[in-house]
Amino acid sequence: MSYNKYMKFKESIFGAYDIRGKVPKELTSEVAEGIGKAMADLVPEGVVAVGRDMRHDSKALSNAVIKGLVQQGRTVEDLGLITTDMMYFAVGKYKYAGGAMITASHNPGEYNGLKLTGKDVVPIASDTGLDKIKEAIKKDQYKESKTKGAVTKRDILSDWVKHALSFAPELKPLHIGIDAGNGMGGIVVPELRDKTPLKITGLYLKPDGDFPNHPANPLIFENLADLIALVKDNKLNCGIAFDGDGDRAFFVDEKGDIITGSVLSTLLITKFLKENPGATILYNAICSRIVPETIERLGGKGIRTKVGHGFIKAEMRKHDALLACEHSGHFYFKKNYNADSGLIAALCGLEILGQSGKNLSELTEKFRGSYVDSGEINFEVDDQKAMMKKIEKLFDDGAVDYLDGITINYPEWWLNVRPSNNEPLLRLNVEAKSQFKVDEVVAKVTELIKAKA
Repeated sequence: MSYNKYMKFKESIFGAYDIRGKVPKELTSEVAEGIGKAMADLVPEGVVAVGRDMRHDSKALSNAVIKGLVQQGRTVEDLGLITTDMMYFAVGKYKYAGGAMITASHNPGEYNGLKLTGKDVVPIASDTGLDKIKEAIKKDQYKESKTKGAVTKRDILSDWVKHALSFAPELKPLHIGIDAGNGMGGIVVPELRDKTPLKITGLYLKPDGDFPNHPANPLIFENLADLIALVKDNKLNCGIAFDGDGDRAFFVDEKGDIITGSVLSTLLITKFLKENPGATILYNAICSRIVPETIERLGGKGIRTKVGHGFIKAEMRKHDALLACEHSGHFYFKKNYNADSGLIAALCGLEILGQSGKNLSELTEKFRGSYVDSGEINFEVDDQKAMMKKIEKLFDDGAVDYLDGITINYPEWWLNVRPSNNEPLLRLNVEAKSQFKVDEVVAKVTELIKAKA
């Protein structure tokens, strides 16, 4: 039996929705080549696109994926350095058979990964092909190909920005700050300066896989400190922070206060339901209550979903939803092939702000004052299921649902606890009408988790 050079790879790099691990200890070029070969066997006939972020090993991993695809006879279009939402756009716009994006999103520089997309921008997740790719690599078994493919290159940046701007055709001349965190989000700024009335002051726009200034993860609010200072010092209308692969956006208002994903959701919902009365809007299980309340108040149809892009994109198609919102800053648009985009969300937010004639703090005040939340708190827990049962028992007088982990509802507050897909973590979110109640619930859960058996 021949030696299988892929056999010893760490299987845990394959998650529910993507592939992610440390390079080169867990994710190697050999494994990436195998992923390319297995993906070639999985997706239908046609061109396969490959793109990458700015991490130091992304070029080598991209070349390896392309090599695997070509060995299996596939024609590859190399899109070069792009954001993840540009890959989704490309697969939809140019009718590719699939796409492979080399990125580890907001993870630190020692990590890398792949997000795989099938035809019609359907995610390749664990139950839609990712497990098959993993098994093919484990067994070193691929279809026999008698021909080799070819590689061409394509620059899609201008087409992408034109598409994104179609969602916000009435931008006003605001002065904004953009912090790309040395991720891929900065590549769109020259196009925005050229094609819009926006005046943009940039921070860390140059892609750099070392992330020399701060981690490119705006969900951790400490990483927004430089953007907040930029906005306040220069009296800007607002600031926008993108994550490492550019598919998430967070706003900071003119006072330097952070606009959460749920609050931005309410602004987008208001815009889209005004333009499309009665439309269906999805929101995930961790979104603030202000999200379903806003949908109901404006006459839309709200549907609550699990967290995660693979699930949400499927639900978008199932319910013919116009928009989907996640607390983490992911926003999905029907006219963007049901895919998420940080740039489209940011442009829509800017259009709303410019047309309102108000400051962003005034525009969001009524949404921000309703509830207080804990943010997502992570606990290391070995037996996640057992601990969730204990938490459910601790709050056994609440209304429980199991859509995504456990959500326990009370009239004045709620909590959700759910397991991580690929780490021994429990993720806790609490929302209430007072900070006192949030602190009280978090303290009770923390005490329970940390108590010795």
